[in-house]
Amino acid sequence: MSLLLWLAAVVLVVAGIVTLIGGSVLWGIILIVLGLAVGPGGWSIFNRGGARA
Repeated sequence: MSLLLWLAAVVLVVAGIVTLIGGSVLWGIILIVLGLAVGPGGWSIFNRGGARA
């Protein structure tokens, strides 16, 4: 499960960076924040209270 979350986070952050370079700043920031929220390490929306499992 953590591998899938890690891959999803990487895809979202890379997509956010590409979107930022493309000129859409708001969507780029949103995608990067979503990538950080979904990622298995640190702060994650899937961990209770943001703590590591």
